[in-house]
Amino acid sequence: MSRVVVNSIPIAPQLAADVDNLKNLVEKDLRRARKHLSPDTIAHGPRAIHEARNKDNHRHHEDGSGSTPTPASGKAITVDDATVTYMMPCIIGGSEYSLLIDTGDSNTWCGANKKFQPDSSCESTRKSVNVSYGSGSFTGTEYTGTVILGGKDSALKLEKQSFAVASQAQGFGGDMDGILGIGPVDLTSTTVAGMSSIPTVTDNLHDQRLIKTECIGISYNPTQSNGTMANGELMFGEVDQNKITGDVTYVPITSTSPASKYWGIDQEITYGSSEKMILKQTAGIVGECTTLIMISDDAFQAYQEATGATMDQATGLLKLTNQQLKNLQSLNYKIGDTTFELTPNAQIWPRSLNNALGGDADSNYTVFASMGQISGIGLDFINGFTWLQRFYSVYDVTNQRVGIANTANTNAETN
Repeated sequence: MSRVVVNSIPIAPQLAADVDNLKNLVEKDLRRARKHLSPDTIAHGPRAIHEARNKDNHRHHEDGSGSTPTPASGKAITVDDATVTYMMPCIIGGSEYSLLIDTGDSNTWCGANKKFQPDSSCESTRKSVNVSYGSGSFTGTEYTGTVILGGKDSALKLEKQSFAVASQAQGFGGDMDGILGIGPVDLTSTTVAGMSSIPTVTDNLHDQRLIKTECIGISYNPTQSNGTMANGELMFGEVDQNKITGDVTYVPITSTSPASKYWGIDQEITYGSSEKMILKQTAGIVGECTTLIMISDDAFQAYQEATGATMDQATGLLKLTNQQLKNLQSLNYKIGDTTFELTPNAQIWPRSLNNALGGDADSNYTVFASMGQISGIGLDFINGFTWLQRFYSVYDVTNQRVGIANTANTNAETN
């Protein structure tokens, strides 16, 4: 099938330049993780969303017949590596904004730094919007209007898309103008006054027949320098076969709460050729909810024991000696019937960013942090941004599943 590739406009790497942000990375990731554990989150997850939609048999003609146009094939958008996250340019109300890509939340909004200037397509609903991210938050007003994902030349043009305009935002600096929320729609529950939920951009891409399947394939690359690099891709509607090696392993959304409210899966983690148990099969999240790879406290201690790493007080990360790094073995992630290998190199924080963390330039820091609670709470890991840089991930609402595949970066020696 044909696809449209849109090259994004490079932006300043705000998170890379914000040294204080990196120095507090572990603390901020822990706050984000705890937000996902909050009992106040009112959501039911992709599985419940799909089941509810199946009750509406008149939503679309499945074969695209009748007056409903045939949906387009998948569309890819190149996105920018801003060191500890990825950004996408989006046109909202006629102006371009740089939005942080977030699979762990579902509201799309702008105005954190660049002033919103509505065009004729925009209309305020006068409804207040409030969202907390653990390490940041915003309040504002809901609008509807034209939103173009990927910039002015993109074919992903949404009409009457709901979005918010911030009147106050905390935790968003520099050129980061807001968030592109591509999590399950249920996560918008109670965020907009008087609304049970609001359609996400992925919902409307499907509803407006711009994509056939309500899914997103994400390809990221390991960070190699303190700067912006347009080296990632979001594929809306299908999997980009050019980005993977081998097949995609699909697993159903976990039934275990609270992980089931997000892009939650079940997995097991072992260490090395001896397959020392780090984390027995349990539920957690895949997505950019955190920069680091978060694991339960007992799993974190087991990993520290297996590697011999020591806690570094300056960075809050585990630190390996050169000899320990030489002896470091792979972590084995068993997801479904497939075991994915997180290589020793993939377990190391990019050395080019050590100083930004507040660490020593030549030291070896790992990309793991403890969630601060023992396993068995229903959300025992987050395969965060540094994990996603080594694998292709698929978020499929239509089929209630998450997919993982190896890429050329899985075994890359970059750190």
